[in-house]
Amino acid sequence: MDKVPMTGAGYIALEAELKHRQQVERQRIIAAISEARSHGDLSENAEYHAAKEAQSHNEGRIAELEDKISRAEVIDVSKLTGDSVKFGATVTLIDEDTEKEIKYQIVGENEADVKSGKVSITSPIARALIGKKKGDAIEVNTPGGGKSYEILKVAFI
Repeated sequence: MDKVPMTGAGYIALEAELKHRQQVERQRIIAAISEARSHGDLSENAEYHAAKEAQSHNEGRIAELEDKISRAEVIDVSKLTGDSVKFGATVTLIDEDTEKEIKYQIVGENEADVKSGKVSITSPIARALIGKKKGDAIEVNTPGGGKSYEILKVAFI
């Protein structure tokens, strides 16, 4: 089994989602199935089929979350140091075309949210950054074409 790297915040978020799905969603779906059953003929009962589909989706997500949690390798970013980019680093870049500053933290796949500045360790930009240091230039192939960045700062916050 491969370990799944994640930050402490990512681990807590997974546990919270799992708890919600097990204790809240599961009960809500069971109640919906029970209500739909009380309406009679199940073969033509759209509410029943929708509730059963929701149950299947929820149970699948619970299994996925339990798997990720069991394989989690929680990395305490505050204890990391160094001057090269690695998992957990917060990297300040400058776009060499637009001169715009961008800040990204390299996180686990399930924590990635580009809008909040968190990129997955498996993303093209993170793969290009790993091992680089302040002052290095990188090239990233994006769906919109190649982009060039210079690393201004590497921090572990």
